[in-house]
Amino acid sequence: MLPIACKRLASLSSVRRNTYASVSSSSSLNPNSVGPFQVFDRNVKRMQKDRAAARDGGVRSRTVDYVRNEVADNLAERFQDIKRKFHTVLDLGSGPVEVERIHADEENLLQVIQPNSQEAIVSCLSLHWVNDLPGVLVQIKEALKPDGVFLGALFGGDTLFELRTSLQLAEVEREGGISAHVSPMTDSRDMSNLLSRAGFTLLTVDVDEVKVAYPSMWELMEDLQDMGENNAVVGRRHFIHRDTLAAASAIYKELHGHEDGTVPATFQVIYVIGWKPAPNQPKPLERGSGQTNLKDVL
Repeated sequence: MLPIACKRLASLSSVRRNTYASVSSSSSLNPNSVGPFQVFDRNVKRMQKDRAAARDGGVRSRTVDYVRNEVADNLAERFQDIKRKFHTVLDLGSGPVEVERIHADEENLLQVIQPNSQEAIVSCLSLHWVNDLPGVLVQIKEALKPDGVFLGALFGGDTLFELRTSLQLAEVEREGGISAHVSPMTDSRDMSNLLSRAGFTLLTVDVDEVKVAYPSMWELMEDLQDMGENNAVVGRRHFIHRDTLAAASAIYKELHGHEDGTVPATFQVIYVIGWKPAPNQPKPLERGSGQTNLKDVL
């Protein structure tokens, strides 16, 4: 995990909810209801995370942390590449670690974190569950001190494409239609635009994949539940017919299966780095101000 941390913001508690950019503070929405511009049911996601953490005393949740641990290691390497000593680091959506913890909701970050107070903010695999990602990025930028850095990792749009396509094909075959079973996720190009719109500068966005082999689709779905990463889309179906699942498992193995009988699951991870603007940051020279002709160099 990350080597330096002063505070960790545990995701999804029951604080009052207002989305920063989508719903105004004067809205009359019931905080426990689903409001406009919402893709995910945050109350359901909180309960899923709580159940996953409590199952078998937390043993099963820790057993399936292999994806998070891999991504956290990669994020830590990027953090260590920054040649600067940080005294205040905030981790959004932290895991079970022994540091100072604040229970709050990422979508209401500035209700618990003062503006211009953090030298660095990191987030490892929690932002793909927020409804108002542009608003959360704006709040992260506001919480940073000038020349502060944000490092994030979130699942991208190709995550679990094998499971998504298998379930869709099985539903069309057995039920004559499809419904959402895998959450919609952002794209790397979208992240560049969103970070820029939020006011970050010196952007870096790169994409990696974590591939995991499972005995079958059933073990994958069980691990997703133990991770707390099961479906929380608003309007989702609460059950899938057993014969549809059996068909999906067969399709999964037929389309994507390995020769040894296992099936792969792809987790696409988008890593982002953005800096809050400051007067002392390096800036590109104005267009046409160069003093060296490229012909002389090449």
